[in-house]
Amino acid sequence: MTTTEGWVHHDNLRLRYVEWGRPDAPVIIMLHGLRSYAHTWEPVALPLADRWRVIALDQRGRGESDWDPGHNYFAQAYVGDIEALVRQLGLGRFVLIGHSMGGANAFIYAARHPDNVMGMVIEDMGPGASLGSDGAARIKRELLATPSSFASWDAATAFWRRQRPNISEQALLSRVRFSLHESADGAIVWKHDAQGIASARLNATAEQLVDLWPHVEAVRAPTLVLRGENSDFLSAQTARAMTDRNPLISCVDIPGASHYVHDDNLPAFMSSLHPFLDGLRT
Repeated sequence: MTTTEGWVHHDNLRLRYVEWGRPDAPVIIMLHGLRSYAHTWEPVALPLADRWRVIALDQRGRGESDWDPGHNYFAQAYVGDIEALVRQLGLGRFVLIGHSMGGANAFIYAARHPDNVMGMVIEDMGPGASLGSDGAARIKRELLATPSSFASWDAATAFWRRQRPNISEQALLSRVRFSLHESADGAIVWKHDAQGIASARLNATAEQLVDLWPHVEAVRAPTLVLRGENSDFLSAQTARAMTDRNPLISCVDIPGASHYVHDDNLPAFMSSLHPFLDGLRT
């Protein structure tokens, strides 16, 4: 399956997206997490490409998209970028799939544009997770401990393996390939705006992180939350509360998975994803 790429412009930034599938098929927009990139969705997208047009955005500051010189790496800016993508590609109704930060952005977009969203899949994200969870504290520690460069590709690979001990070898190689590149002086450096993203996340206020409860309650489309069984980010209690507050939301725990659900257990992730998406098309 051929991967194509395109560009949209918003907020004086040039944002890259990648795409799989037929241009005339129903659309899925996929949104990655805090330090990720569009191609993280490739193993999820490829099995869907015979029935869906899958569009994955390099959110600002990541992948091949421009870095924000003002370090505006907060929800309202991300949602504005999604709105620009939808507008410039002339998209109608579509499915949103988002992991972590991308899941928060999906909730906010869906609450703001209910007529555009036919369904959502949220990977391990919910209200309060970015503020008070053990996973949020872990991510802050990781940001503080992340070096700006590595002496070799082996050192960079070893770093990612320490950070993500449970992800598959395929997911590890993807992270190395798409989150790093070799600089002119031979050092291995980040493709994403590591300093700006870390500064925004570490210094974010509660308002900048956004209270997701009103957006969860406002969702008007069928929504599947895929939570890692061993997640330190989205608690089982919060996931249950989401389904209690909005009957359109259902939740499945993916066995053996941490916060990085589709990287940890792709087969189980897909086993839950496919029937849900098929149901949206009937």
